[in-house]
Amino acid sequence: MSAETDRALLRRFEPIARYTRGEQFYPLYVEPYVRRSGLWVRHRNGDSVLLVPPGELTLERLGEQRADGFHSVQFLKLTDPLTVAELATYRLERLRERKEPSEVFHAGQGRLARVGYISRLGAAAFSLSLLARGRVPGDTAAAAAIVYDAIRREHPEFRYHGRVVRQAGWVVLQYWFFYVFNDWRTGFFGANDHEADWEMISIYLAESPEGELAPQWVAYASHDYHGDDLRRRWDDPELEKIGEHPVIYVGAGSHASYFAPGEYLTELEVPYLNRVSRVVERVQAVWYERLRQYRANTDSDDTRHGVNLRIPFVDYARGDGLTIGPGQNAEWGEPVLIEPPPSWVSGYRGLWGYHARDPFAGEDAPAGPMYNRDGTTRRSWYDPVGWAGLDKVPTPRDLLPTIQGRIASIRDRQREAAEAIEAKQRELQGIGVEIAAMVGQPHLRVAYESASRRLASLSDEVSRLRAQVAEDEALLEALTNHARELEAGMPTDPRAHIRRAARPVSERQLRAARLAEIWAAISIGVLLVSVVALAYFERQYLFIGLVYAVALFALIEAAFRGQIGRLITGLTVVLALVSAGVLVFEFFWQISLGIVVLIGLYILIINLRELRR
Repeated sequence: MSAETDRALLRRFEPIARYTRGEQFYPLYVEPYVRRSGLWVRHRNGDSVLLVPPGELTLERLGEQRADGFHSVQFLKLTDPLTVAELATYRLERLRERKEPSEVFHAGQGRLARVGYISRLGAAAFSLSLLARGRVPGDTAAAAAIVYDAIRREHPEFRYHGRVVRQAGWVVLQYWFFYVFNDWRTGFFGANDHEADWEMISIYLAESPEGELAPQWVAYASHDYHGDDLRRRWDDPELEKIGEHPVIYVGAGSHASYFAPGEYLTELEVPYLNRVSRVVERVQAVWYERLRQYRANTDSDDTRHGVNLRIPFVDYARGDGLTIGPGQNAEWGEPVLIEPPPSWVSGYRGLWGYHARDPFAGEDAPAGPMYNRDGTTRRSWYDPVGWAGLDKVPTPRDLLPTIQGRIASIRDRQREAAEAIEAKQRELQGIGVEIAAMVGQPHLRVAYESASRRLASLSDEVSRLRAQVAEDEALLEALTNHARELEAGMPTDPRAHIRRAARPVSERQLRAARLAEIWAAISIGVLLVSVVALAYFERQYLFIGLVYAVALFALIEAAFRGQIGRLITGLTVVLALVSAGVLVFEFFWQISLGIVVLIGLYILIINLRELRR
């Protein structure tokens, strides 16, 4: 296919992006950004060397191969720290440009009011860790905003980078959006800041029976979602469309993509807590599933407030700001084609912004569309169909032939299985006859044992074959019914493939009282100060004071969340376990002797009952 054909497809289905009030950075062409950036390399010993200074770097030079040795990292650097005067000037300009209140971002209910104590402790530790680990300097967002404004004055159009890939019968339209800066942390109380941001969505087309290309699926890259959970079918009611254009709700600062407007509670996994999380999950599984203990409604949002070793953040994707797309108040400029990949895409494996050396990698800039941060190729690039879990889904035109092919294959397998069962059944009967003839013949003991082993093995084989035939019969029936439903045009569930969907925080949670939000913000600090005060002033009452403090805080928390009943249930279970432990400790020998006596009486009763019979 020609570049013009691909460009026309991209323009025909290009998305409509809805942003949140307060967003400062919008998609643009990478060339002006690269021209203003310097290319650096950081060696294993931590030394950074400038390879190409700002103003001299071009897309062609960026794609040149450079041998830097193992463990070295190439990265672009857009900005230097602002001086006090520059930062003050920037703030004054922003004050002069003060927007209407309706255009200014206002945070919703605080993220800490939506989660439990353990998550709040984790959030406090995460915030403190920013002081110790690598992070983007605080004024970098302001410096990036100054550069972005300068770029917009020269290049006012909004643009995306697109590629069209044909794989496994699908025609994949990939839309790559490049942002100068991710200011999720400094602008919207999120998890991280970093220079440069690449985001992507994919639209999957397939030929209709009439031979026309029609959209079938859409996949949005988002936080912590993979495979099937990334995509929605074109007729899914969650997917908003205007004509042939899907609508994206873009996270403020993070630029993650969502299908519906709202505020999304995103939980960041901390690598060194993963093992602890797995242990906690296993203990919970034993408690709730094996021991069948009381559990709150698993479909409720309140289940998020249990034991959780992740750090909570809110991603605001309200869609109440600028909208870019066909027929909107701002439209896309000409797409930049990146298929076949130009040298700046395929040749540059480094980071597209500042390398902060963050051990969590959240403050490090991302790599480009083609590569991960470690230089390996992204799956979304080399396998866009498999990335969204569509590698197992035939196109609509191939669906019925695929089902019919499977039916024919299973029937062939059944014929082969029937022939094998018949042959093995005859052999099985023959061995059975031999064994019956050898009974009572001492000189045939070895042959008898060998035949018995062969008989057992062959019997298992026949049993497995018969089980396979029965399973194939059920599968044939299911496939045949499915084919009939498709031929009759019966609709299928567009959400059957989704295991975990990103959902905005419910209205019930957002209506929490202001007092609850204040309590969430101060509770952890007050608890820690209380512990220190007890340890310093009343050390002899430290333990009992901690018990009372934790109980009081838990009661207040449960009252705010309307979970008094759940708290009482939990306390009842804990007190019952403690009481049981005390009883076992105090009366261990008496309990042990009682158990032995009961076991003895049980065995005696069973034996006497057998004698009576």
